[in-house]
Amino acid sequence: MCEICRQSPCHPRCPNAPDPPMSCYCTYCCEPIFVGEEYMEIDGDKYHEECLKGAAEEIVMDMATRGIAEDAYED
Repeated sequence: MCEICRQSPCHPRCPNAPDPPMSCYCTYCCEPIFVGEEYMEIDGDKYHEECLKGAAEEIVMDMATRGIAEDAYED
């Protein structure tokens, strides 16, 4: 019996509880995605939701061209 949560096996919120089993790795951060954890998938690549947002921003920024706006009404 656990000395903290007084359960056997430990309650999932107990600091002594083991990590859930890993399912796969996030393509962006390379950290595990655990069984029961929500993920996003694109073309077979799996991402944490926040990681996919970061990856999308990087992809769009790499594709964009930067310019300086000019006065369209200048004579």
